[in-house]
Amino acid sequence: MELGGRVVVVTGGTRGVGAGIARAFLRAGATVVVCARRPPEVPVAGAEFVPLDLRDPAAVGEFFDGVVARHGRLDTLVNNAGGTPYRLLGEADAARHARVIELNLTAPLTASLAAHGHLSTARGSIVMIGSVSGGRPSPGTAAYGAAKAGLESLARSMAVEWAPEVRVNTLVLGMVRTELSPLHYGDEEGVAAVGRTVPLGRLAEPCEIGDAAVFLASRRAAYVSGASLLVHGGGERPAFLDAATVNKET
Repeated sequence: MELGGRVVVVTGGTRGVGAGIARAFLRAGATVVVCARRPPEVPVAGAEFVPLDLRDPAAVGEFFDGVVARHGRLDTLVNNAGGTPYRLLGEADAARHARVIELNLTAPLTASLAAHGHLSTARGSIVMIGSVSGGRPSPGTAAYGAAKAGLESLARSMAVEWAPEVRVNTLVLGMVRTELSPLHYGDEEGVAAVGRTVPLGRLAEPCEIGDAAVFLASRRAAYVSGASLLVHGGGERPAFLDAATVNKET
């Protein structure tokens, strides 16, 4: 298969987007190791799970050394772990917002640094999981948006500093349908209504994010580095089009 013999680590790969990414790499023939702080409620069949707190640099280093000791190599790191609750800036102090930045920006940096030597040996790649929140206002998730903007910048710098041994790219995600969608969009009616705001008419599925990650890790993307690939269903329809009183479709 396309990634047969490759070893892939997916952080936060136990549910939602991360599980979709892990399953896509498994379908492509890779050996997949997923890590998270807590064991998955529903294990990803075929993937190895290792508990890990990405905020502990020593533990992160030991984790990657262990992966290579067990499997002989490391070809791809997918920095997927992240997320945020809805919280307006004025509803929390700076320290609480900083924890969101730590999870979504510092943790991927920690993992990438720990994996770098192993990835260099394999001439491998890193895939950052970014968000459209990093390129537009994100009221209620401002710290998350700031972290994702920083993640794209970090990936571009890594792609220069670590070339040609390691390729580094970012998947910039729009809205994805996961088990957490009701927390952000409400019931099924709310999810469907939100989906209709996307040009393609729906939210993405985790497997579709996984397919894009597999592409970036594959030989077909051998000359792609420092890139940001938008996976957002066409983006967002500009609000002014609906507010205008002219040029309406009949």
